[in-house]
Amino acid sequence: MSRPIDRNAPGIDVHNLVKRYGDVLAVDGVSFSIMPGTTAALLGANGAGKTTTIAIILGLLVPSSGTVSVLGVDILANRYRVLPRMNFASPYVDLPRRLTVRENLDVYARLYGVPRRRERIEELSEELEVAEFLSRATGSLSAGQRTRVALAKALLNEPDVLLLDEPTASLDPDTGDRIRTYIEQYQAERSTTILLASHNMAEVERLCRHVMMMRSGRVVDAGSPDDLLTRYGREDLEQVFLDVVRTPDEAAA
Repeated sequence: MSRPIDRNAPGIDVHNLVKRYGDVLAVDGVSFSIMPGTTAALLGANGAGKTTTIAIILGLLVPSSGTVSVLGVDILANRYRVLPRMNFASPYVDLPRRLTVRENLDVYARLYGVPRRRERIEELSEELEVAEFLSRATGSLSAGQRTRVALAKALLNEPDVLLLDEPTASLDPDTGDRIRTYIEQYQAERSTTILLASHNMAEVERLCRHVMMMRSGRVVDAGSPDDLLTRYGREDLEQVFLDVVRTPDEAAA
C-alpha cells in the first residue's frame, strides 16, 4: 500500500502552537519540523505539554492558535485528507476490551479501508508476535501484550506518519529490543516519519535522529542525541533529560 510522499514538505510541521485551558497554558508557542523519513522524539516530564501537542497533530484537539501541517496538508482545515496516511499507538489508550484481538484489528482495518485485511492482520500478528492470542479478549491480555496489539493496530494502514507514545512500555527487555528493531526496519523500508514520546532515554538514543525537549509547554532545546550530549557535557540522554526538566534549585538539591 505505497503512497507517494511530497519530499518537499515536512512530514510534520508545527508553527507557534498554543493551547490554553482557561488560565492554564498547556502549550506555549511550540514550533518544529520533522522531514519525511525521520524519527524524532518529543521529550519532557509529565505535564510538559507532549500529549497535548500530539493530540493537536492528530486533529483530536483544536489549538488556541498556531498551525499544524502533515505531509504538506493543513491538519486543522483538511485533516480528513491526511488522516488515512497517519496512525497512532499508545499503551494507555485501551481498545474495546470485550472484543478479541482479531476482532479489534478487523474493525480498525475496515475503518482504515485496508485492502486484504485478513492477510494484513496475519502478517502483523506474526511480525509483532501476537498471533498466539488473536482469539483472546483484549481485556484479558497483559500490559505488554496490549502494547504489541496497539502497535499492530497502528501499522494496519502502513502509515506514512506514525506517532508513538511509549511504544515499548511494559515490555520485557528481549521483547522491547525486538520491537525497537522492528520499528527501525519498518521506518527504513517505508521512509516513514515517526514522532516518538518516551521516557526510555536509551530507546530515544537508539531510534531518533532528532530530539526536542519540552518544559512548561515550550520546546527549550533540540538537536541530535550526540549534539545534546556534547552541549550538556553528559554521558547519556537521561542525564541531559534531568538537566532540562529540573529547575536550578531542584538540580542543586
